Amino acid sequence: MKDPESDARKASNEGASGGGSVSNGTTNPAKNGPGPQGDSARQTQESQPDSQEGRFDKNPKKRARRRRRGKSKHGAVLAQNPVVATAPAQSETETVAQAKTGKKRRPNRHRRRGRSGTKQPEAVAAASTAETSQPKPAEQDHVRREPKYAGAPLYAALDLGTNNCRLLVATPTRPGQFRVIDAFSRIVRLGEGLGATGRLSPNAMSRAIEALKICRDKLENHDVRKARLIATEACRQAENGAEFLGQVKHETGLDLEIINRQTEARLAVSGCGTLVERETDAVVLFDIGGGSSEIALIDVSERRSPRLAEHIIAWTSLPVGVVTLAERFGGRDVTTDNFAVMVNHVAELLNDFSERHKLGDLVNSQNFHLLGTSGTVTTLAGIHLGLDRYDRRRIDGIWMQNDDVTEMTSRLLSWSFDERVANPCIGADRADLVLAGCAILDAIRNVWPSQKLRVADRGLREGILTELMSRDGAWRNRWFRANVA
Repeated sequence: MKDPESDARKASNEGASGGGSVSNGTTNPAKNGPGPQGDSARQTQESQPDSQEGRFDKNPKKRARRRRRGKSKHGAVLAQNPVVATAPAQSETETVAQAKTGKKRRPNRHRRRGRSGTKQPEAVAAASTAETSQPKPAEQDHVRREPKYAGAPLYAALDLGTNNCRLLVATPTRPGQFRVIDAFSRIVRLGEGLGATGRLSPNAMSRAIEALKICRDKLENHDVRKARLIATEACRQAENGAEFLGQVKHETGLDLEIINRQTEARLAVSGCGTLVERETDAVVLFDIGGGSSEIALIDVSERRSPRLAEHIIAWTSLPVGVVTLAERFGGRDVTTDNFAVMVNHVAELLNDFSERHKLGDLVNSQNFHLLGTSGTVTTLAGIHLGLDRYDRRRIDGIWMQNDDVTEMTSRLLSWSFDERVANPCIGADRADLVLAGCAILDAIRNVWPSQKLRVADRGLREGILTELMSRDGAWRNRWFRANVA
């Protein structure tokens, strides 16, 4: 008695080596029902004319495709080679599946699928691996490429203000732009108690020095080409400001310079140049700091220079910031009346700015707007967007309508101190300062009313970096032309 499984296995192997000798009309169950078994299967294969087998062998493209699938005549012979491996026995179902793959297919379909879409028998795959011992270029280990701006010079800017200590390390990219490599920011409240005593307190100086030590370590970790380290209003006003900077030099090795108010205003403008669009006619830029607030009137209605600071037609520096104003009038529990008193106090300081109307009719243009760069405006923007946490990428450059600013200020006034602390865009560090900043902002809006306010999460550090890179020719040197252009 013949073994049906043995005959089926033999028929299967002969069909694989015959390069398409199994008849589709006999073994395709989808068309003719179950295929033959035993001798009838072998007889059906043997009765297939030689012309069909020759047709597949004589067509090089089809033969190559079948070889890739491991179902050609040569592939089956290789699979049966005992030196490599023994091809596993195939059931009748597998034989039928092989017969189905013998159908003619469109060449374009195989080009789209490529080799990766075809699964080869394990024996054929092993033999192919043995024959190609040298790895292909695509199979070689990936070589890590250097970053796009690797080798570019690094520049650093440090700003020690009344409330914050900030550091930026960046490298130039395209003209007028740079990429931040490292950054640091910490609230130190260096000007705490300055308004009452006229001196920097030991605790405040200690907090600032600890933050500056972190900045020193970051600067030492980078090969910085040029850096500028500045101190602003707190050190300008304090009787012991110069003494404090000497202590900083001794303990950290950092040599900070105290800049004047005009330089501070210019740097704030330089850092926001890319946020003033071409169709703009005029801008009032303000930087609400911890101990002072800088305001610059910018006229760009005529031919514009690449440097926005060259278009400043008037500027002022108010000797009031969020820290000094909150300490004087209270920042923890602010009532509506108390808030109005703060606004009036700032308005009186603005009345002393004799050039406040120098923009003339430009402030009535639709192309006039306010541009704010401070923690106050970024906080208002974060609350306006309802952020679960502060996100600079969503804040920097956002537009706020005048009604939105009014609404956010009113909302803050309605919150208790604990509610302000709980807001993720304010937190405990700013909860007692944010309303003082809103009072300064309201006074500015009353003098220069505008329907639009653009928010900038940038300022002095960005201005310092822009000027350092520009003066050093960072955007014109050989490295930039070779690697960025």
